[in-house]
Amino acid sequence: MMPWILAALGLLILLLAGDALVKGAVNLSLRVGIPALIVSLTIVAFGTSAPELLISVNAVLDNKPGLALGNVVGSNTANILLVLGVPAILSVLHTSTCNTRKTYVFMLIGSILFIALAFLGEFTLVSGLILLAVLAFVLTDAFLEAGRHRRETAALALADAEEDEDIEGADPDMPWWQIVVFLVLGLIGLPLGADLLVDNASIIARQYGVSDTVIGLTLVALGTSLPELATTVMAALRKQADVALGNVIGSNMFNLLAIIGITAVIGPIPVDPEFLQFDLWVMLGASLLIVPFVFFRQDITRLWGVALTGLYLIYVFVVLS
Repeated sequence: MMPWILAALGLLILLLAGDALVKGAVNLSLRVGIPALIVSLTIVAFGTSAPELLISVNAVLDNKPGLALGNVVGSNTANILLVLGVPAILSVLHTSTCNTRKTYVFMLIGSILFIALAFLGEFTLVSGLILLAVLAFVLTDAFLEAGRHRRETAALALADAEEDEDIEGADPDMPWWQIVVFLVLGLIGLPLGADLLVDNASIIARQYGVSDTVIGLTLVALGTSLPELATTVMAALRKQADVALGNVIGSNMFNLLAIIGITAVIGPIPVDPEFLQFDLWVMLGASLLIVPFVFFRQDITRLWGVALTGLYLIYVFVVLS
């Protein structure tokens, strides 16, 4: 019974940590005067990508570099299809109000660059440095945009404060210490909860005779996407679509640029030919599916949520068959 209890505890920690991180991120954006989208693209995205980073680095150090690549590619596919799909089923994501065009283009450029480097057959030190350089450019642009936004909205501070009162969980007067506590609890709780859930779900799976290969293909990629899922679910329930969409786009960029970049600097990552034939293209195709929500300002409705989630289940079925 202990693995079941610990798995349930991991799920509870994930949900609570996701809620804390959303609260902290939204109120941080209010206090410093920058869009919640930018906060979700940086602090939230980095926090929810922590499990992928830990698993990928450990995989290279343990001489299992293939796991690092599979983890990132699988997680990015899950982030688009599952992490946006499930929350949309629970509550419509009003992404029509979000301006994510530039960051989405950055994510697509990062995906194409990642695939191009993969076709070289191996992610080397040079590949890692290239990915990290692109990440530095993206983050610099985000911080410059945050500075521009602060200057533009300085004269409208009162109006913004009145408008923010309508956002659930937003408190313009929340003290700094409380914001920091929410962020720290979220950033620590998400990888902890994911680790508890994945480890104990693996134990349960082995008890029922499921092979290590199946566990790795499903639980590892899915498990490391759980922080994004928990954060996005809570953001959807709090009607904060900018945090939800920004978290997914930011996490995917961090996975491709930061995690593989850092991991490739530590050690080379050979690319399995199967990734070049199928998985990388599924990842890119999933990324292109959200074009209507980014460029044509459509909401992610419950019907879209069912479709995205269904596509992920089909993908898992094909991988396991």
